[in-house]
Amino acid sequence: SKGTSIKDAIKLWVRTPEPSPILQFLLLAREEKHGQKAEEATVVKLIMQQPFIVKMDASIAQLVKVEHLSLGTNQIEKISNLQGLSNLKILSLGRNYIKKIEGLDAVADTLEELWISYNLLERLNGIESCKKLKVLYASNNKIKAMDGLSALSALPAIEDVLFYGNPLEEKMSADGTWVPEMSKRFPTLKKLDGKPIIREDDGGKEGEDGA
Repeated sequence: SKGTSIKDAIKLWVRTPEPSPILQFLLLAREEKHGQKAEEATVVKLIMQQPFIVKMDASIAQLVKVEHLSLGTNQIEKISNLQGLSNLKILSLGRNYIKKIEGLDAVADTLEELWISYNLLERLNGIESCKKLKVLYASNNKIKAMDGLSALSALPAIEDVLFYGNPLEEKMSADGTWVPEMSKRFPTLKKLDGKPIIREDDGGKEGEDGA
């Protein structure tokens, strides 16, 4: 069956003044009131549409003020059509069918958080242009080798990442090498898989003393 288009999903989101309980759970943006114009919304959540959204089509362009766009739990295979979203700070694409990161150059000047867990990524190539990215949640993907994380080195602001549930993390955690290796390779990281990184040269002594 044909999937829901972004255009139709936005229409549904805008035209529902009092959502049903299900729609309220899926679509309600805390900071926004339903019934507003799409071009004025700063938070838009088009989660788990029925039928699922399968394509990020050009209709996204009307969300000119959006700062947090959530398209999680759909069947999207490709990141696209982000041109014109000049205020986007948080992009949430968890639980889709995305195999590679692409199309982020259009929002590289503003994007601070990318949530892309539960997809099909084998590597992070494609995020290098996002110099303001601080948060990357990419747990439960298909990353098997350290080379798949090398793009993190191009992100000067990155500090909080999730990679648990990837084959690489599972293997290295079992070996006891995951945290020390990630801490060494990516010195800007402050939090890994939900836990603070303690380094000897930036307060490790305090952590060891329990202070």
